[in-house]
Amino acid sequence: MTTGTGKYERLLAQSKGLEPIRTAVAHPCEQTALAGAIDAAREGLIVPILVGPAGKIREVAEKSGIDLGNTRIVDASHSHAAAARAVELVRQGEAEILMKGSLHSDELLAAVVAKDTGLRTGRRVSHVFIMDVPTYHKVLVVTDAAINIAPTLEDKVDICQNAIDLVVSLGKTRPKVAILAAVETINSKMIATIDAAALCKMSERGQITGAILDGPLAFDNAISREAAAIKGITSEVAGDPDILLVPDLEAGNILAKQLTFLANADSAGLVVGARVPIILTSRADSVRSRIASCAVAVMAARARRQSFQTV
Repeated sequence: MTTGTGKYERLLAQSKGLEPIRTAVAHPCEQTALAGAIDAAREGLIVPILVGPAGKIREVAEKSGIDLGNTRIVDASHSHAAAARAVELVRQGEAEILMKGSLHSDELLAAVVAKDTGLRTGRRVSHVFIMDVPTYHKVLVVTDAAINIAPTLEDKVDICQNAIDLVVSLGKTRPKVAILAAVETINSKMIATIDAAALCKMSERGQITGAILDGPLAFDNAISREAAAIKGITSEVAGDPDILLVPDLEAGNILAKQLTFLANADSAGLVVGARVPIILTSRADSVRSRIASCAVAVMAARARRQSFQTV
C-alpha cells in the first residue's frame, strides 16, 4: 500500500547525504528480500553484505534481473547457518545493522538471543512498527506487536525504553508515550491499567527516561484530544502520542493490522533492544515500507555510534 502522505519520505530525507551503514542481510534467497537490500543500497542507505548460499543468491538475482554489482556475498549453506554467520559479522564489527532476508523471523531471532554468540544486551528485545497512517499527523510507533507475547511490568519497562530510544534517534525530543488499555481509569481487575499507572510512576522516578508517559489511556482518548476532553482527561499525551505501548502482543498485532488494512497505513518493522537494530521485512511489505525500515535502522545505528563516541 502506498499512502503518499510524506511521513516516510521525511524519514528518508533525514538519511540522505550521509555515509551508508554496513548491513548483514541473512539469507536473501527470494526476490523481494534480495531486492529490498539492493534497493536500500541504491538509495545510499546501506552497504549490504549478503549472507547465505552464494549460488542461490546469484541465481535469484539473475532470474529477477537484480544487478548485484560488487556486493559482497558471504557463503552459508542454509538459513540457520546464514543467521548465525550474519550475527557473527555484527559481533566482529563488520556490520552495524542486521537485516532479515527470506528466512523465518524466529530463525534469525534465535541467533540474535543465543546466550554466548548472540547480540543480547541487558534489555529485553522488542519489536516496533513504525507506521505512516494517512489519518494521523505524524509517524506513529506501535510496540510490541511481534515478539513479547504477554509482557510483565518489567518487560514493558524495556519495551517502552527501547521505543523511546528509537524515536529519539529519529530526532524527536521527549517523545510522548500513550500506554493503552481498554479504559482510562485504574481497575485492579485489569492488569494493563495497573501496569500503565506503574510505568508512569516509574517514569517520574527516573526508571524510564527521555519521554512523557501517560496511561492508562483507551485508544480513542490516546489518539483524539477531543475524545479525551469529553471524558475530562487532561494530558500532554492525549491526541499527540509518538508511541503507543500496547498491553500484549495480540492487542498490538491486531491494532497494527487494523491500521494497515482499514486505514491504508504503511508499516516498517524493526527489532530493538539488541546490540544493533534489526530490520524485519516481509514479502508483503511494499518497497516504500522496506526502504523506510532501512532508513529508520540507519538512523538508529548512527545514534548508537554517536553514543559510543561520547562515552
